[in-house]
Amino acid sequence: MFARFDKMAKTFTRIGKDIAIAVKQAGPNPDNNPKLRMAIQNAKGANMPKDRVESAIKRASSKEEKDFQEVVYEGYAPHGVPVMVECATDNPTRTVANVRLHFSKNGGSMGNSGSVAFMFERKGVFKFDPSKLNLDELELDLIDGGAEDIQKDEEEIMVYTKFADFGHFQKFLETKKLEAKSSALQYLPTTTKELAEAEQDEVLKCIEAIEEDDDVQNVYHNLA
Repeated sequence: MFARFDKMAKTFTRIGKDIAIAVKQAGPNPDNNPKLRMAIQNAKGANMPKDRVESAIKRASSKEEKDFQEVVYEGYAPHGVPVMVECATDNPTRTVANVRLHFSKNGGSMGNSGSVAFMFERKGVFKFDPSKLNLDELELDLIDGGAEDIQKDEEEIMVYTKFADFGHFQKFLETKKLEAKSSALQYLPTTTKELAEAEQDEVLKCIEAIEEDDDVQNVYHNLA
C-alpha cells in the first residue's frame, strides 16, 4: 500500500511540474494552451484531485514560482543497456550531478548528448480506457487522424503516432470528443535487449534509483 501511495505521490509531482512548465510557456488558460490541456487530462487520468490541479495552475501563474527547465540526459545502465532520462528542474547543475551519481553508484555510466538517443524514436503515446473507446467503430478514424500503430489489452488501448503528428492527433481527438486517459511524447527503443534474470535485476535497480530522484520525470530503456 505504501509503495502505491509513493508511486501516486511521484505521479502527482510529475504532473504538477508538467502543469507549471505549460503555464509558464503559454499561460493559465487551457483553451489557448494545448500543453496545459494535455497535463490536465493526464491529471484526470491519474485521479489527481481537481483542487490540487487548480492550485498547481494558480501557483505556476505567480511570479514567485520557480522556472522549471526540461532537460534530457543519456547514459548506460549495467550490461550496456541504453537509458534516456527526462527531467524537469529549477537547478540543472544539481540535477546532472545527481543523475550521474545514480548511474555510477548502480553500475552504470552517464553518456554525452547523442550517445544513446539514436537507439530511440520519439513518438506520441495515447492511452484509452477500452470501455470508453469502441475500437471496432473508430479504428479507421484513428488511423486517418494520425495513428501509426494501435495495441490493445484488457486494461487499455494504446495508440502510437509519429512525433510530428502528435499535435495533429490531439486536435483530432478534441474534434471527435474522445478523451485519452493520458498522452505524452515518449522515447521508444528501436530494438530491445535480452538479459538473464540476475542481470535484469541489476539494470532495474539502477533505473529505479534514477526514477526516485525528485527532478526525474521519466526514464526510458531498451530492456526486453
